[in-house]
Amino acid sequence: MLGVILVGLIYTQACITAARATSVYRFSDLLTSADTVPAKAKRVPLPAAELSRSQQIDTLTPIVRLTAEDSISRVQTDTFRFKRSRDTLDAPVKYQATDSAVVLVRKKKVILYGKTNTAYTDMTLSAPKVELDQQTQVVTAVRSVDSTGATLDAAVFKTGETEMTNDTILYNFRTQLGVTKKTYTKQGEMLVIGEQAKKVSPTTTFIKEARFTTCMLDEPHFAFVSGKMKMINQQLAVSGPAHPEFEGVPVPIYLPFGFYPLNQGRHSGLMRPNFMTDELRGLGLQGIGYYRVINDYWDAQLTADLFSYGEWAASARTTYRRRYRYNGGFGLDFRSSKQNFKGDPDFNKTRVFNISWSHAVDGRARPGVTFSANVNAGSTKYNRSIPGNAVLPFQNMLGSSITFAKTWKNKPYNLSLSANHNQNNNIGLINISLPNGAFTLNNIYPFERKNAAGASRWYEKLAIGYNVTFSNSISFYDTLTYGRNGVKPFLQYIRDTAQWMANHSLPIALALPPILGGRVIVSPGISYNQSWIQRVTRYSWNASQKKVDTLTQKGLFIDQRASVSLGFNTALYGMYQFKRSRVMAIRHIMRPQIALSYTPDFNKSRILSTQVDTTGRVLYYNDMGGQFLYNTSTRRSGSIQFGLDNNLEMKYRSKKDTGKAAIKKMMLIDGFGFSASYDLLRDSMNLSREIPFYLRTTLFDKININASTSLNPYQTDKNGFEINKYAWQGGKFKLGRISSGSVAIGTNFQSKPKDSKKEELRKKQMQERLNDPLLQGDQQRLLEYMQQNPNEFVDFNIQWQLNLSYSLSFFSRLRPDFSGYEKEYNSGLNLAGSFNLTPKWKLSGSASIDMTAGNVQYLTMSINRDLHCWQLSINVIPVGFTRSFNFTISPKSSLLQDLRINRTRFFTGF
Repeated sequence: MLGVILVGLIYTQACITAARATSVYRFSDLLTSADTVPAKAKRVPLPAAELSRSQQIDTLTPIVRLTAEDSISRVQTDTFRFKRSRDTLDAPVKYQATDSAVVLVRKKKVILYGKTNTAYTDMTLSAPKVELDQQTQVVTAVRSVDSTGATLDAAVFKTGETEMTNDTILYNFRTQLGVTKKTYTKQGEMLVIGEQAKKVSPTTTFIKEARFTTCMLDEPHFAFVSGKMKMINQQLAVSGPAHPEFEGVPVPIYLPFGFYPLNQGRHSGLMRPNFMTDELRGLGLQGIGYYRVINDYWDAQLTADLFSYGEWAASARTTYRRRYRYNGGFGLDFRSSKQNFKGDPDFNKTRVFNISWSHAVDGRARPGVTFSANVNAGSTKYNRSIPGNAVLPFQNMLGSSITFAKTWKNKPYNLSLSANHNQNNNIGLINISLPNGAFTLNNIYPFERKNAAGASRWYEKLAIGYNVTFSNSISFYDTLTYGRNGVKPFLQYIRDTAQWMANHSLPIALALPPILGGRVIVSPGISYNQSWIQRVTRYSWNASQKKVDTLTQKGLFIDQRASVSLGFNTALYGMYQFKRSRVMAIRHIMRPQIALSYTPDFNKSRILSTQVDTTGRVLYYNDMGGQFLYNTSTRRSGSIQFGLDNNLEMKYRSKKDTGKAAIKKMMLIDGFGFSASYDLLRDSMNLSREIPFYLRTTLFDKININASTSLNPYQTDKNGFEINKYAWQGGKFKLGRISSGSVAIGTNFQSKPKDSKKEELRKKQMQERLNDPLLQGDQQRLLEYMQQNPNEFVDFNIQWQLNLSYSLSFFSRLRPDFSGYEKEYNSGLNLAGSFNLTPKWKLSGSASIDMTAGNVQYLTMSINRDLHCWQLSINVIPVGFTRSFNFTISPKSSLLQDLRINRTRFFTGF
């Protein structure tokens, strides 16, 4: 407070002194009159001589002359003016000091001691000692040292977006020029250190003996050293001849000049390739290319892989994003590979490709309209052609979806159009479905009164809807040689496999009030469906070859179905309370449901039969789709559907809290139950042939368990076909035969972060990058690189982690020759984990084991060393057809991501 008062006194004294020196005082005559009515005044401009003179002096208020046009009194006033002193600043200087402030009035200096803070416009200066000279308008700040000469408190200078830490600062308030010694300044991810720096403008600084690094230490582990450098804040830095140094030891590798971008965001330029060797491909350069920033919303990247044995790969990728509008990316990859050389009997040449596209629209851009795309399609052998990736060769299923949807405001209908794709890389089958469409009319209430008064009547809740869908599809194998070896030409093959269909449905529902005091909900409903299809399927027994032949017939065929249903459901609650136990109570919720339904058969003529084996067994099927009807010859049914859903909850008292906060709830079982049906109109085998059971739970909030199975209640003959006898008949009690089932167990364990604040900061920075449209392209490429090279990005803040997942599934399927059923089992175990051997060494790995075949599908191992600002990684894939070894040492900073030493080798064969 004392400092602010002293500065104000000095400022006022300087102003008065300057005013007295100029002796410019002016008072106008005061004219008065007896009339007390105020005069109507008008503004009179100053004479030219006075105006020119007034421009040379500073005024506190404008000069105004008031004149009267009649005898009314007039007043003419002038202002107090003075010339501005040459040492006057444009704004006040605010300062404070925790120790003391010494004011030298004669020398016009102020000296501050202790932890000082000085502010002037957008400049802030903090230092142990600061001296302000009013005559020269120069501020001097110095550091404090201990008895050994080590720095205790440095001088910190901040102006605009630039912050510098220095030993000594000399700064001129008026010219905004300054000189600093031993300067540290952070520009984005880079740290610039200079022995001496000269600030020549608010944004430009020249540095002598500069060191440029991403290691944020006073004595960095590595740096680029240059004798002189010019730096423009948050934009770029240009240096003369530069060379790197590690731990203060110079490396005799000199560059004639240096150009360092400092601004955040994207920059166009060449991409540094990686050198690698491969037994099959030879020497190669991987990732050579060019990155181009098209504008603020688009960027593009072109890369290529070149190998000495003739293999090559090319990739084109682009990303785009407009905030609150849309975002996405597109990728196109080509690969050409060779095995052996021309003339060799085992010579093979393969060309594959892959297309990827992702697009999403912000719902705020066009309310009611959505468009999304998620495309991943290509050659079925593409995943197997990527070396060094242990996971991709086992991803046999690919899918794509492009969807447009339109919803009209205040209208009960909506429209959606889509295109879909799926492919099985294992057998080479590709299915494409486009265009597909759906039009939906939401429930309308035709009997609802517009101006209803009182309670609504039951028939007013009658709802009618309408849905229509259509689809077109083609299928083909990319492994076939079309037009050769008896295979049809490709276009003819596509024409023969092309299909289309349309479906109309008219659901009618009635919301009745609950009965039995609101405990039971009644749900009646009526539905009508009509399907238009292009072809029908016919089966016939070929006695000569002893197999079933499949024939198709094209045309327009209509299938009609209708049903009437009445459903009842309720909820029952049961609770068991404990005494003198931490477990207070367990609650059991049961949700039984029962429904009655009737379905007539409008297409009896479409139900056909065929012999399926040499024993004369006959199966019925619907030629409109080719689905087989098991244990019946009609689609007419009058069924009773019933089921039961349950869950278990526990309330307990925690040891960690007291009072009401100690009472906790835990879900023991999320859901378990079954469902089945009984057809009253069948003459035999009335009970449904598949009774599904399910279980879902999460144990200790860590272990997720999902299990399901299907129970067949009928006995079977020697070929596995059901017979009209229940499983519990015949003297032995048995609920049924398990025909299919699956179990999936997954868990994830990890230690707490060593530094919780560091973990929160990491998540916050990641989220900020994802939300920044200017960094979206960089972040997307970084995420893709992390997915392809996960071992190069490890978190030493997590001491250990373990991911486990196990899956088991089995099912019975009809043999292709209809000779019976066979069971197929699949079982797999996936593991991934890591742990810190020491605070700086981490060991990690992942594996996938096929428990059915008893072999390891893939195995990866890596060891990483934290080198503070650098990171060392050794990755090994020892199992599989393509094995690899990789050694990488690279900076952690994404700015120097390409400045890495990499050694990769691939080995092919078992």
